[in-house]
Amino acid sequence: MSGLAAGIRLAHYDQKVCILEKHWTIGGLNGFYRLGGRNYDVGLHAVTNFTPPGTKKGPLARLLRQLRFKWEDFELSPQVGSAIAFPGVRLGFTNDIEFLRSEVARAFPAEKDNFEKLLTQLVDYDDLTQDNFGGSARQFLGSVINDPLLIEMILCPLMWYGNAREDDMDFGQFCIMFRSIFLEGFARPFAGVRLILKHLVRRFRSLGGELKLRSSVASLKIDGDRVVGVELESGEVLEGKRILSSAGIVETQRLCEDLTEKVPDQRAGQLTFIESISVLDKQPKEVGFGETIVFYNDSPTFHWRSPASGLCDTRTGVICSPNNYQYPSESGNLEDGIIRLTTIADFHSWVNLDEAEYQRQKMWWYDRSVASAVRFIPDFRSHVVDTDVFTPKTIRRFTSHDNGAVYGAPEKKLDGTTHLKNLFLCGTDQGFVGIIGAIVSGISMANMHCLKD
Repeated sequence: MSGLAAGIRLAHYDQKVCILEKHWTIGGLNGFYRLGGRNYDVGLHAVTNFTPPGTKKGPLARLLRQLRFKWEDFELSPQVGSAIAFPGVRLGFTNDIEFLRSEVARAFPAEKDNFEKLLTQLVDYDDLTQDNFGGSARQFLGSVINDPLLIEMILCPLMWYGNAREDDMDFGQFCIMFRSIFLEGFARPFAGVRLILKHLVRRFRSLGGELKLRSSVASLKIDGDRVVGVELESGEVLEGKRILSSAGIVETQRLCEDLTEKVPDQRAGQLTFIESISVLDKQPKEVGFGETIVFYNDSPTFHWRSPASGLCDTRTGVICSPNNYQYPSESGNLEDGIIRLTTIADFHSWVNLDEAEYQRQKMWWYDRSVASAVRFIPDFRSHVVDTDVFTPKTIRRFTSHDNGAVYGAPEKKLDGTTHLKNLFLCGTDQGFVGIIGAIVSGISMANMHCLKD
């Protein structure tokens, strides 16, 4: 999506743009597919950064203005309401920060004033300021909030929805995610991610942009301190004045023919997931699950790292239903009841399985992860009529990110620069995550590096 957004922005100014996509369809991790007569979204739990029509500030408003879309084009419906669930404590939140304020005051009355202080300190954070971006979010929260449990509960959804760093979170990423989830909020198009992708592709092509599918990049051709072309696996070479790469920091460096030394693998992200989709014979609210998203953790300490042993860590997870949004009355609701469950996984354990064992383990961990999740929501298992599961192996296949890392490398490059003068990063490893973040990343990098002359 960052590439599509950058392409649209540049094509608006009559630049000749070509987007290269390795696969036969668009979207990467935020894609869609059809299986057994049903449509499935992958990647999209919710669009973050939601703001109502007419809002002048914020990433969504900026995106619409810069790409010349109308608010109505994305048909976003707000969430019903979500929750953070830890043992014995549950904090609800909606797209209105006042509700979370009241929930913190109810569950942590001694922290009411400290939470207000936290909100005051986060309001004016600048997304593109590298200063203190890499500071510790835990250390910052500890300086404001006294109760360790509240700190863990605040971090849980923010890390789940946009943190490549194990155990802690970059201060800058924390500020971005806090705003996008708690100060703005969740929404979803009734038609899912395919609607957003359709609009982006149509706009890009209408402006004369070229989109080449099944066009995997083999290498970047270098002359001195500049990249002069892209060689595809087919042998075709495309030349260009500038290149934006959404492949990731490590993955982009590996394509550069001037880097003779092996790019160190340890710089790649480690955090990846399995995700299951359960199709129900009725709407989720009819089995008692009426929330949009539940972020859960089964102990007072939030665990955020690749599993030390085994294929998955089911102590924490995300439960989401695309049915539980405030869709307009004329849309009704989705035909199938859907519950999606995401759990932390270990990439290397999954990719080393043979095919038969891989299929068996998918079903085994589906059962384990659902059993973990129904401790925090009503048990829906007797209503499941179909399932599908994707793993770190799937994520690697459709993103080409090392380790199937969903949020890329822990090291972010906010200005998008690389060791070459005309090669720039956009997307996850530039630093903005999620659908809105990815689109804004493409816009920002196009503006910063390709529209100056």
